[in-house]
Amino acid sequence: MDQGPVPMSADDLAGLKDPMAAVFFQQGQWPMTLEDVLDGLTRADALPVQCVYMISEAGQITPDEAPGLRRDLRFAVTRAAPGADPDLLVSSDPDSAFLQVAAWDPAAQVFNYYMRISPTWVWTGNSWSALAPESRGKGCFDSHVNGSVVMKELRQPWSNWQSMAATIQLPPDDPLRDNPLYQRVIGAERLELTVKGLVSRWTTARLAAVVDDGMVRHPDHLLRQLFTTTTVNLASTSTQSTTVGPDSGDLVLPLGFWLNADALINDLGLPVSAETVPAAPASLYADSLAAFGFRLQERASDFSRQGDTFFAFVIPEAAHEDNDVVRQLVAQGLVPARFAACALMVDFTNPVFSPARSHLMTYVPTEPVPASAWCTDIAAAIVAAAATLPADSPEGEFARNWSLPEARWRSVFAERVDAYLEKAAARIRTTSGFRDCTRLAESRRRAFQAMKLNEFELTLPTTDIPADAPPLRMNEDGTVTAQTDGGSP
Repeated sequence: MDQGPVPMSADDLAGLKDPMAAVFFQQGQWPMTLEDVLDGLTRADALPVQCVYMISEAGQITPDEAPGLRRDLRFAVTRAAPGADPDLLVSSDPDSAFLQVAAWDPAAQVFNYYMRISPTWVWTGNSWSALAPESRGKGCFDSHVNGSVVMKELRQPWSNWQSMAATIQLPPDDPLRDNPLYQRVIGAERLELTVKGLVSRWTTARLAAVVDDGMVRHPDHLLRQLFTTTTVNLASTSTQSTTVGPDSGDLVLPLGFWLNADALINDLGLPVSAETVPAAPASLYADSLAAFGFRLQERASDFSRQGDTFFAFVIPEAAHEDNDVVRQLVAQGLVPARFAACALMVDFTNPVFSPARSHLMTYVPTEPVPASAWCTDIAAAIVAAAATLPADSPEGEFARNWSLPEARWRSVFAERVDAYLEKAAARIRTTSGFRDCTRLAESRRRAFQAMKLNEFELTLPTTDIPADAPPLRMNEDGTVTAQTDGGSP
């Protein structure tokens, strides 16, 4: 927002109540390295419980295979009071070339974000800055899109993280092996739980602040996390790609590729059959790698290797933080479960980057609305518009969903999901069907690559699919077709 560095006033500095400000900045201390931060917290007896995690997009590429490859190793360190969620998260490389902090302010109920730009520190905003139009998507909020901490790959198998599923490879003589932080690295499966808890903490604080006196402020800020893809997580199979061969049996693709299962099944309780989980013969996956020229590639290091990412079939899926907002809105009675389900079932076969669902934001007001009727009013506006639009329009699909009685919507939606998964499961057992899904996965990966959250080339594979290939969509019959602006084939 500022055109250049602006010194923080004494009053503004005093108003920061997070541990980074209290331990360091308000005491005139400016730690320049990761070790300085951690040692300073220890000397102040602040947040004594420490956990260390490590990530590298090149971490599972053996050093002797690519000695010149940039490994981009980063530590993520959390500090917490005993028995509590962390109040401080620090991200840095081993040499402290960059140093970033997210610190929870219990008074303001926000995360404050800081970055060391030697020889000083910059307060780069707080959680509310991520939602403000003038700063949304800018600075650190190109990653902390909704003001919360970033989850991205923190879902089993925790791609690129040191975890119970994979170990980051280091040369035998790498000096990092003697680094005390490296020696304390633990698995990212624990960090996943931590980050989910911190996402929930901010969501709870945010809803308490925007819902007051029976009114909902900024309804569009809340419902865009229902109707649109504000950010994503990255999911994959739990199978290492190099272990997949023609005789490997079936490869179960991530459920998040097919639908937003976390929201529809886990949160909203659709009684979907657990028997149909689409899986493809491993031979079709192996054939697709050759057919589409899959490779890992990093141009800066002049590195290229045939094949997929370490874990097979990485795709963007619905973000935990988007789902958490919807989950808490429903739990607090601010959004009826039926309304949330009717929205998510519009183009549900495309859980991310759906123009059809996004189009329905047209009907969401931007001014404060009564909490008692806001979703009913939005639904009524969509249904009224549907009367003059084609049946396959987003409005038409929502109107059909909304017409289902309270006693039946869960079972009807579950039947649709089951029928879709059954057809999809049959389609991906054919060469043409699996290749269509490979093209669709690449289409979604490219949509993610257009986001600032995409920071490293090795996060995703490179393919020979033409750069000008049209965006694709999945249909309820399991076929894949070109996307249109309205979301219909």
